[in-house]
Amino acid sequence: MTETIQGTVLHVVPPDELDDQDLAPGLHELAESRYVVVLRRGGHPSLLDLIWAFIRRDPIEAVTVVTDQRVHEDDELTLTVEETDMAGVYVTASVGRDVD
Repeated sequence: MTETIQGTVLHVVPPDELDDQDLAPGLHELAESRYVVVLRRGGHPSLLDLIWAFIRRDPIEAVTVVTDQRVHEDDELTLTVEETDMAGVYVTASVGRDVD
């Protein structure tokens, strides 16, 4: 099942740096030679949004997306993604998952 995620890029791990990062084995295997992108879901919140989230005790969600697309920190993205078996980890729909 696919869904659309909008967000601000917080961190990018390029394919050539995957081995240098402390990634979960499943995430490392899923990423292979792709980018691992951490997004703040919903984009960059305003100060009012941050205060309101704190008062409601509703944290701003960060998600991890594996993609072929080259992105940079602070980019605003809208991606069509598919869930993986790992909580909070998605792959772009065009990347898909290897099915054995």
